[in-house]
Amino acid sequence: MTTGNATEQEQRPSGDLAVEVIETSSLGDRSYLATDGGVAVVVDPQRDVDRMIAAAGRLGVRIVLVLDTHVHNDYVSGGLELARLTGAEYGLAAADEVPFEHRPLSDGEVVELSPLMRVRAVATPGHTFHHLSYVLEGESGPVGVFTGGSLLFGTTGRTDLLGEQHSRQLASHQHASVRKLVELLPDGARVWPTHGFGSFCSAAPVSGDSATVGEQKRINPALTLAERDFVEQTLAGLDVYPAYYAHMGVRNTAGPEPIDLREPARADPEELRRRLEHGEWVVDLRSRRAYVLSHLAGTVSLGLDGPMVTWLGWMIDWGAPLTLLGESREQVGEAQRELSRIGIDTFAAAAVGSPEELAADVEQVRDTPTATFAELATALADDLDGRPGPEVVLDVRTNNEFAASHVTGAVHIPLYELPRRIDEIPSGAVWVHCGSGYRAAAAASLLESAGRAVVLVDDLFGNAAEAGVPLTEAS
Repeated sequence: MTTGNATEQEQRPSGDLAVEVIETSSLGDRSYLATDGGVAVVVDPQRDVDRMIAAAGRLGVRIVLVLDTHVHNDYVSGGLELARLTGAEYGLAAADEVPFEHRPLSDGEVVELSPLMRVRAVATPGHTFHHLSYVLEGESGPVGVFTGGSLLFGTTGRTDLLGEQHSRQLASHQHASVRKLVELLPDGARVWPTHGFGSFCSAAPVSGDSATVGEQKRINPALTLAERDFVEQTLAGLDVYPAYYAHMGVRNTAGPEPIDLREPARADPEELRRRLEHGEWVVDLRSRRAYVLSHLAGTVSLGLDGPMVTWLGWMIDWGAPLTLLGESREQVGEAQRELSRIGIDTFAAAAVGSPEELAADVEQVRDTPTATFAELATALADDLDGRPGPEVVLDVRTNNEFAASHVTGAVHIPLYELPRRIDEIPSGAVWVHCGSGYRAAAAASLLESAGRAVVLVDDLFGNAAEAGVPLTEAS
C-alpha cells in the first residue's frame, strides 16, 4: 500500500510476531510497527502519524508503546503526537533531556508488551551520544533489532551531525556499538534500520534492502575493519548534509506540535505573478519533463517524482514565503505532507492547473531546451543544431560525486549552494547536468530566473563517457 510517498510491507521475523515496514522514500527513512497480533510498538514514527494509526487499524492491533531511537536530525518526529493520540507510552533515552512526559529508557532495560513480545533497550552511541537500539524479543528470544542510525545495511549512520568536533569520537563509539549489537544477537536476527535508503544520515550508500546480523558480519565495515581503519574510512566519506537538519533536533527536543495539513489559500494568476515578481519561492511540483515543455517564468522545478522535500528544504531560507503549484489538489496535498515532515507547515498560497491556466499573460509561459550527454559531446564539437553552445558546463552534484568523476573543465556548484552563488558562474550559455536530471532541472529553473541562457542535460551521468564527453576521473 502506498500512502504519502511511503510504502508498507509486512515481515514475519518469528512465530506470532510481525513487523510492518512503513517507508518514507523521499527522506530515505523507515518507521516500524511490531505486533504480536494484539498490541503493537511503533519505532521512529514520521510526523504524519496517520499512516501508523492506519496500519494498526488494518491489523486490528492497539499501539501501546512508541519509541524513538534518538533525537532525529533529518525529520520531525511523530513520536510525541502518536503517543498522545493512542495513549501509548513514549520511550526515549534517559540521557536526552526533554520537557514533555515520556518514559526514560536506559541500557539493558526491558519493556514487557505482552507474554509474547518485549523490547530491550541497548545503548548504541555513534550516530548521537545517547542513541538507543531496540531488540525485539519473542517467546524464544531475540528475533531482530531496530537500529535507528547505528547498524545500517552495509554501512552505519553518519557521526558528524552533532558537530565536526565530535565526529571522530562518535565514529569510535559507532564501531563499538555495532560490535556490541552483533555480540548480543544471533546471526539470524533481522536488522531494521531507520536510516540508509537515500537518507543523508547514513555514512555511505546502503547495500541491499534487508539484512540479518550474520549477513552484516560479512560485509559491514564496522564489523570487517579495525576501529582505526573504520574511523578513517567513515570520516573520509562524509559529505555535507541538508541545511534544514539544523532545525530538526531543536524541534524534536522541544516537542513537535501536531501536523497541520489544511489546504493553503488559493492564488489566482495575478497573485502568482506578484509573488514571482517579488522573487518568492514558487515551486512547480510536476515532473521535470512536463516542466521543460511549459512552465511559468520564475518558478522552480522540484517535481514530486523526486526528492523534492530534501532539495527545497536545503535551499530555501527558513520561513521564506512558499507557494506550491500542482496539477491537482492531491498533488499539492502530497507536497504539504512531504514538507511537514521537515517542519515546513506554513504556505503563502497554492494553485492548481496547467501553466497556461495559471499565467496572467502568455508571456509568462516558457519552455526549457534539453539535451543528452551525446548531444553535449556534439555541442562541444561545435555542431549545435540550433541550441546555444555550451560556453559553461555546470555540474550541480555533490562534492563527493564531482570528485569521483566530472566533465573536464566543468564548473562545480552543488545545487544546495546555487541560489547564493549564481553570480559566480561565468558568462555565456550554461549547459547544466547532475546525476540523472532531477537536480539539473531545479538548477536550470534557478538559472532561467536569473536571466541566464540554459540547456538542461536530462540524462544519466553514467552515459557521459560512452557518449564521448571528456571526463576527469579521480586518481
